[in-house]
Amino acid sequence: MARTIVIGDVHGCRTELDELLDRVALAQGDALCFVGDLVARGPDSAGVLDRVAQLGAALVVGNHEWRLLAARRGEAVRLGPSHQALMKSLDDRHFATLQAMRAWVDFPEHDLRVVHAGVVPGVPIEAQDPWALSHLRTLRDDGTPSATRDFTLWGERYHEAPHVVFGHNAVDGLQLHPFATGIDTGCVYGGRLTAMVLAAGERVPPKQDRRDVLVSVRARRAYVELEPGA
Repeated sequence: MARTIVIGDVHGCRTELDELLDRVALAQGDALCFVGDLVARGPDSAGVLDRVAQLGAALVVGNHEWRLLAARRGEAVRLGPSHQALMKSLDDRHFATLQAMRAWVDFPEHDLRVVHAGVVPGVPIEAQDPWALSHLRTLRDDGTPSATRDFTLWGERYHEAPHVVFGHNAVDGLQLHPFATGIDTGCVYGGRLTAMVLAAGERVPPKQDRRDVLVSVRARRAYVELEPGA
């Protein structure tokens, strides 16, 4: 029966993505979703975008795509060297893929929601700040979102349904919270590329069993150095 496969931050690591797809044995009928940050920092962002477009995967917008799209609209955003290069090298078909990305994707059959960075507990998804969905890492004491690592990981304070799978936080790596799972395991930094694979109708297992539904491959090398804000 068809499965649901959610893949963490790829960051242009096309080779590792293809290896992971082989590892999970992607089959016709499987639902495939990416948590965002498909691009930037790694060696082949264009190739990754071409691959996911070919696969017809569901795509959540990450903070790196957010930045490129803002620049494409002419907004004043800060672009590092990697993003500047992408603005020149990506063509219209790549930006069409970026523009089709969604703020979140739901899989009701698994009681599962996919976002890039996280959610603010207690706030309906339709009322969430789109910036927070793609940028937050922690919550301040008053519950407001922060993009820094200076406060409490938002997943530690999230105790509600649906279960949320997210990426964005490579420094803290794999996060196994009761109602949230972080699968940015730092592939572009020399770590691993990770996927959650759920059978048809399967719910996300409890923490002690959750590694059973995770599949990962090692990065071929560290393409960039891991920084505290990654």
